[in-house]
Amino acid sequence: MKCGICKSTIQENFLKKIIGTHVKDEKGKLHTVCFECQKKLRTKEAILKHFK
Repeated sequence: MKCGICKSTIQENFLKKIIGTHVKDEKGKLHTVCFECQKKLRTKEAILKHFK
């Protein structure tokens, strides 16, 4: 799985869960974000600006 912002591969733990987060926009679409981008962009609004 790849990050929607930086396009790098998102790491997974042993249960195949991503190390990062999913962010849902106002249309209901899920976007995946890696841990590094999540650390840089603290709020949901800042993350969603990169998907528009």
